[in-house]
Amino acid sequence: MTETVLLVGGGGREHAVARSLAPDCDLHACASNRNPGIDALAESFETLDETDPDAVAAHAEAVGADLAVVGPETPLAAGVVDALEAANVYAFGPREADARIETDKAFQREFMREHDIPGCPDFETFTDTEAACEYIDAYDGDLAVKPAGLTGGKGVKVTGDQVTKEEAKAYLREEDYDEVVLEERFVGEEFTVQAFVANGDVRPTPAVQDHKRAFEGDEGPNTGGMGSYSDAARTLPFMTAEDYDDAVAVLEAVVDALPTYRGVLYGQFMLTADGVKVVEFNARFGDPEAMNTLPVMETPFLDVLTAARDGEPLPELAFDTTATVCKYAVPAGYPTDPEAGARVTVTEDSVGEDAILFYASVDARDDGVYTTTSRSFAVVGLGETIADAEDRASDALAGVTEGFRIREDIGTAELVQRRIDHVERLRD
Repeated sequence: MTETVLLVGGGGREHAVARSLAPDCDLHACASNRNPGIDALAESFETLDETDPDAVAAHAEAVGADLAVVGPETPLAAGVVDALEAANVYAFGPREADARIETDKAFQREFMREHDIPGCPDFETFTDTEAACEYIDAYDGDLAVKPAGLTGGKGVKVTGDQVTKEEAKAYLREEDYDEVVLEERFVGEEFTVQAFVANGDVRPTPAVQDHKRAFEGDEGPNTGGMGSYSDAARTLPFMTAEDYDDAVAVLEAVVDALPTYRGVLYGQFMLTADGVKVVEFNARFGDPEAMNTLPVMETPFLDVLTAARDGEPLPELAFDTTATVCKYAVPAGYPTDPEAGARVTVTEDSVGEDAILFYASVDARDDGVYTTTSRSFAVVGLGETIADAEDRASDALAGVTEGFRIREDIGTAELVQRRIDHVERLRD
């Protein structure tokens, strides 16, 4: 029997999910924006508010969905999985309460402390802005300043790196968040390990390194992610197998303490002089990290979904020994003053056989595809080595016209070597 799957979300991450699922099922999609890549793969695409649980559940029933995959964090926070479950549709994603591992950073750290999850920083939470500012003044060292709620990867400020302590206090007073977390700043190299989770099983995927900063050389403000790379092995060039195993052990400890969790559990880690530390958890695939992971996964994603639904052990995951480099094309002026309306001229045919195009936040019109004010599209290059994959991603983006900006240094030999040298200095 052919499974009918509803995909919730319309970004680049969801385009990667759609590409992975479409050959094996009847795929339907819904989102607030009509992603042309998903639209081309799905049997139907309904435009609706994906944070409206009742609307999503009603659409799942209308298309006869057997399964659902919820891509972004905002529907998870809104309780879309709970609504689908009430409609007797198995959704691969955490219920609202379990999604708090991402959606509430204060809960996340308190959870880690309570259950002795490895890699937790020293931290304090505050609901009073002035008390938080006094803590910043008194703290001997640098801090990560984190709003407790969702900020799309752009709300964290780090003293001694992005801002001064005075600027951090001004930021808190200006934004006046309901709750903030102040935690020790980790120094090292960040990496991500994502895992499929259901029925107590944890199936990790290869490590990926994202690049949040807007400009070359890791300069500028944070973004949702300008691009990422993975190696042909499960580790990255600056990591050991032990580092990877330590990260996976953290994810397993989370699932042991949160046995009802299902979906994708994303661990963002920092490899420090003192080992692997936890920057944060996300309750879904990363964007762009999903675009590195899913194209090289040989195990059918649908097999993971059906095993999760049926209460069976999740399949052991197999991955092609291929390196990937993902580079986002963003509107000129992004992220501070983005300019919408540039036409996207890169197509699936133009990127070549060794690269993949993923649409993200674009406006599909009758005469073409145009930019909005968020990240527009990504290209993933594939190769035997990271250098090969970077060459192919760069070649595929050579036809990008005016009105776009790309972080050209992602995946380059020079930048990767800087990561290796940095970790060697930390270990010494």
